[in-house]
Amino acid sequence: MKLPLRTKRAADAAASPIAPPPSRRRRREWMNRPERSTTAAIKFIVWVALRLGRRAARLLLYPICLYFVLFSRKPRRASALFLSKALGRPPGFGDLFRHYHVFAACLLDRVFFLNDQTDDFDIRVHGEDIVIDLMRRGEGCLLIGAHMGSFEAIRMLGHRQRDLRVSLVMYEENARKINSVLNAINPLLSMEVIALGRPDSMLRVRERLDQGHFVGMLADRTLDGEEEVRLPFLGQPAGFALGPFQLAAMLKRPVVLMVGLYQGGRCYDVHFERIADFSDVPAQERPGLVRWAAGRFADRLEHYSLSSPYNWFNFYDFWK
Repeated sequence: MKLPLRTKRAADAAASPIAPPPSRRRRREWMNRPERSTTAAIKFIVWVALRLGRRAARLLLYPICLYFVLFSRKPRRASALFLSKALGRPPGFGDLFRHYHVFAACLLDRVFFLNDQTDDFDIRVHGEDIVIDLMRRGEGCLLIGAHMGSFEAIRMLGHRQRDLRVSLVMYEENARKINSVLNAINPLLSMEVIALGRPDSMLRVRERLDQGHFVGMLADRTLDGEEEVRLPFLGQPAGFALGPFQLAAMLKRPVVLMVGLYQGGRCYDVHFERIADFSDVPAQERPGLVRWAAGRFADRLEHYSLSSPYNWFNFYDFWK
């Protein structure tokens, strides 16, 4: 397989040296504070949604979002920084509130997606032919997402494509957190999460792929010691992980981007895009394609950030 023609961004990715990992203080900020608060928020919304329903739960989002806009200083600054780049202007209070509200609405809807209650949602799928083609081939793929919109919206597609099977890959600490949430929603879902960092992690990922699963990973954050490349993102360089694409290269699998963008009310737009295919790439060409794929991912993430800025859920300084 020949490398595809590179865009300027992808060429920069291939030529860039691997940047040293950012400071541990910044790592702890997104690994501990944002993820911990997100877990607490999900558990609370699960409790309300399962007892009172979606309409009642959505009423609670307004005071909750107002509280966080007023009193969560660091996430609010991060929201303002991102929105200023994505909107091309300084965000007002209404922009900040909307950003928090879209985040909270997606958290709420996760409860229903993960509990297979999707019939009342209007979910439009773009690129479904990509999914159907890979399912017919039965070889599995790496399904790459980001902290943007709802990754869980893909569960709706499972109602139309009954043979679609999705496993999630997370680092062990985050896997423990999400498993506790999944158990509160639907105990049968917890087994779908594969924790990285264990001796059998790669074996489990390979087994799921061999079984034709779509193995999902969020690829917009990096950890200490993980290889990354600095790429232009909304006018300023940001670090993007190479790990997910290196995994795809090692396992010789295709990589597909999936984003589920919340459009208000009960509406979502789910997009699938081919990023790269490592199935038949010679070993000597894999490092170049890994960097090209990271550049392609950054390029498409920027596209969706500009088209749906309030769906961006990295509430920390993404460019540090």
